[in-house]
Amino acid sequence: MAKKESICDSCSSKTENCEKSCEKMNMIKVRDDVKSVIAVMSGKGGVGKSTVTGLLASAVAKKGYQVGILDADITGPSIPHLVGLKGGNITTGKKGIIPPQTAMGIKVMSLNLFFEQEDEAVIWRGPMLAGAVKQFWEDVDWGGLDYLFVDLPPGTGDVPLTVLQTLPLDGVIIVFSPQDLAIMIVKKAIRMVNALGVPIIGLVENMAYLECPECGEIIYPYGKPKGEQVKAETGLPVLATLPIQSAYVSFGDQGKLEMLETPELEQITAILERSGALH
Repeated sequence: MAKKESICDSCSSKTENCEKSCEKMNMIKVRDDVKSVIAVMSGKGGVGKSTVTGLLASAVAKKGYQVGILDADITGPSIPHLVGLKGGNITTGKKGIIPPQTAMGIKVMSLNLFFEQEDEAVIWRGPMLAGAVKQFWEDVDWGGLDYLFVDLPPGTGDVPLTVLQTLPLDGVIIVFSPQDLAIMIVKKAIRMVNALGVPIIGLVENMAYLECPECGEIIYPYGKPKGEQVKAETGLPVLATLPIQSAYVSFGDQGKLEMLETPELEQITAILERSGALH
């Protein structure tokens, strides 16, 4: 694996104060209570990345693993809503912040869990966002996780950069939808991850097709799936091709996303086990 760049290596300003701040950010606490860390990333918003994160976490939990989700999308957190967790009642213990658990026992940490109103706006600049992610890693009592998923905000900004450069990632899963624009932007995310020396486990193509509930015909609202094209152009495997399903929306709106059965994502769990990402 290539050596990771430091935050300052990719910064154009490199002032003295900036370098000191970046060096401090790069000092991350080493934990032995979280065995594997996987980031879920997308080049752009609106491709269902958080939904895929929640479904994948629940698929892994159903196989008997201890699972957590770190919601690193600080300004647009959606994980708590998808899994039925309310904010305003965070507690702390001797080892740090105690993450709330879903009905299935998945531990979750998100900034929205600190607010009583889930539509509270977070108006922070980049350093504060990155600092919150670092705190969610260091100051949360994750306690014996086999698997921690990190739900990243879309794009290649401060928070993805912080996660890719500081957290001990076993790999990244990148989510995209079958649109030329989305594919162009997902390639930017792939280039970023490759430049920082983090392994990419593979791709998930979401919203690739729709099955007519009346006749069973397969419909392609955004055009034919482009997984094979992206695979050919990037050399990365397509781990799953997911349909548009009303159940994803209805279960997510009810906070019961983890209750869905998703055989396509269960296959990813097997891939992770074989690859050693699940230790």
